[in-house]
Amino acid sequence: MAADAVVTLIYHNDSVLASPSNVAVALVVPLTALIALAMTHAWDPRVLGSGAEEFRRIGSAYVVVIAALSLVGYAMGTAAGQSWVFGVLPLAAVLSLFGRYVLRMWLHSGRRSGAFLRSVLVAGDIDSVQELIKRTRRAAYAGWEIEAVCLADVDRATCFPLAIEDVPVVGTDRDIVGLVALHGYEAVAILPSTGWSPMRTQRLAWDLEGTGADLLIAPALMDIVGPRLHIRPVSGMPLLQLSAPNFTRPAWFVKTVMDRVLALGLLIVIAPALVAIGCAIRLTSPGPALFKQTRVGRGGTQFEMFKFRSMVRDAEDRLADLAEANEGAGVLFKIREDPRVTRVGHVIRRYSLDELPQLLNVVAGQMSLVGPRPPLVSEFERYDDGGVRRRMFVKPGLTGLWQINGRSDLSWEESVRMDLRYVENWSIALDVMILWKTAGAVLRPDGAY
Repeated sequence: MAADAVVTLIYHNDSVLASPSNVAVALVVPLTALIALAMTHAWDPRVLGSGAEEFRRIGSAYVVVIAALSLVGYAMGTAAGQSWVFGVLPLAAVLSLFGRYVLRMWLHSGRRSGAFLRSVLVAGDIDSVQELIKRTRRAAYAGWEIEAVCLADVDRATCFPLAIEDVPVVGTDRDIVGLVALHGYEAVAILPSTGWSPMRTQRLAWDLEGTGADLLIAPALMDIVGPRLHIRPVSGMPLLQLSAPNFTRPAWFVKTVMDRVLALGLLIVIAPALVAIGCAIRLTSPGPALFKQTRVGRGGTQFEMFKFRSMVRDAEDRLADLAEANEGAGVLFKIREDPRVTRVGHVIRRYSLDELPQLLNVVAGQMSLVGPRPPLVSEFERYDDGGVRRRMFVKPGLTGLWQINGRSDLSWEESVRMDLRYVENWSIALDVMILWKTAGAVLRPDGAY
């Protein structure tokens, strides 16, 4: 409505009332946009407040309504509504996305302070319950507060713990309905556990009707969501179908074009800053400003990755002497106070400025703006077959989920999990969300060393 008012009252002014067709278009355009948003389920509570799906649906709705109204205008042979279709709707899309983002930040801030949380009762085996508790605490913005645990009742003689990750164990899975009625939990999450049958799940769903509690069922703790998951009923039994990732469809082509165009544009805009950083490096320590290192890209292909040199010139030769000081887990080599880092290097590492020359790799098609961390050849050779190599299904990125979720503070397992989550759930909306969050992440010193 705000966008419509701007175009109607400011751009057209009094000329709108002179034409009945203009008045009609001014009324129809916002109504059509609202219908498109409703059809894409842009207000679905299940997508509000987390993930990229909410923004994807809003973007899809506006693309559809702009295309539809353009076709209608072309078919009717009129250009009367062009300023509304190509003025109001793009402006409304920007305002809608910005408004949703502001609301989301407000919601997340409140949840981190303990507000707007849903009380959850979790039932399952100890290991799966412990994993879910850890994940919900890492993602406080999701709005879950696990208040109690019910463990699988497989052996009456088993001695249950009093608490798991400081969350009290209040009973077994046979006590769920009574506990919900007593304490008023807003959701019950059922995790994989021994002895839990489909009939028991159905019975629990029946018993929870009327309590106001939602029932959430995890077939497995997978980091896969979105369009790759489908419910496929077979003779009345719902099966979760997981389709294979597809990195050759039109959306992937759009990503490739977007990467190169944005990277080239950024290089042009920040060229003076790149020159200044290069001069600072050359003036404060001997050696070249740029540092080239062989990394492994998509499909295991090797390429020369560019970075600003943040260490002394003979840093590679001194690597063996620092092996005992390694603080990294897995195949990563990390030292929080690395003596090889120069004075300028500390500054550019803190704000990830040393990564900027990788825009050249993006323009060359060797990297993407968003993707998994590009591994060293020595790291890649040490990858096991436990799924780590799936990171190489896509091009490595200048930034990624690892960049906005802790950077060097992440453990090896967490880094792998972040990269695999990106590979399994890639979408253009996810890329846009990561790029947006990267700006805030690089301004914080957390994990930058």
